[in-house]
Amino acid sequence: MSIRLGLIGGSLLQALAARGHRVVGFDADPATRATARTAAARAAADARWQVAGTVQDAIRRAELVVLAVPLPALPGIFDELADYAGLVTDVTSVKGPVRDLAERQLRLGSFIGGHPMAGKEISGFRAADPKLFDGCAWVLCLDPRATSLPDWLTLATLITSLGARVVPVTADEHDGAVAKISHVPHLLAAALALAVVGDPLAATLAAGSFRDGSRVAATRPELIAAMCAGNRSAVRRVLHDVIGQLDLFEEQLAADDPTAALRPALSLASSTRSAWPPVPGEPTELPIRADVLLRLGRVGGWITAVDKERRKVVAMRPETVRNDS
Repeated sequence: MSIRLGLIGGSLLQALAARGHRVVGFDADPATRATARTAAARAAADARWQVAGTVQDAIRRAELVVLAVPLPALPGIFDELADYAGLVTDVTSVKGPVRDLAERQLRLGSFIGGHPMAGKEISGFRAADPKLFDGCAWVLCLDPRATSLPDWLTLATLITSLGARVVPVTADEHDGAVAKISHVPHLLAAALALAVVGDPLAATLAAGSFRDGSRVAATRPELIAAMCAGNRSAVRRVLHDVIGQLDLFEEQLAADDPTAALRPALSLASSTRSAWPPVPGEPTELPIRADVLLRLGRVGGWITAVDKERRKVVAMRPETVRNDS
């Protein structure tokens, strides 16, 4: 079942239902619950889902609970799940604080942090899309000392069945990486959007560069604030590095030959962006061991399928990475 039926929770509800799973959703907002019930009634018979009126009704027979709420709402939800004995995961964009909350508040079940790298600048159940996770990277946190590997594999099997690519990392590794590619980019987009405040001429002339650079500034402000504040240590480190690079650009613009001064860093940036996203190498089978899975994640690799019976996963790495375990 999914708690909160926004973009991610609503998309997951629909994606699982479309694949034949019995799914129950809940949202604290009555209007969202009504919208989801109407959508369920209109869905195909084999892709319907149910919407519960309370968290307890939603989890009563659930084997898996997915928390699709923002970080500030998690303590209250964890209180309601304290005695739930099943498997719990989340989709929050910060993993260290969620791990710490789960360790303090969940008593019976198993918790595995997750984060699908999929989304839009718009939110809410009406924006939900059952195909949202096709091809996306989906982090599943793996702590060799604390994570139940069978539970981790259960989740990995479910997520790969949605067409997503499972990336195994620790919570701290995740938070360091997403500060660079998600959280600080949201702040940079906001800064770029603020640059046109009070300048109607700039707003009129703005085209592709402004559109692409500022797109995620349209995300709900409370969501951006919560994820950046929740990961503030890593975000501040990355901001420091980015500000240093911008300061360097400013110095280069003041050089006698600014064109020549700017070119090396801009060339590296251009080649780096042109090489993204990574090109996958050939599929390979890896044994199901926590240390092997974590090494895969650390080199940017991912899992596309799980074979529990043979104790193997089908994995891929960027083609520039050596293909060994």
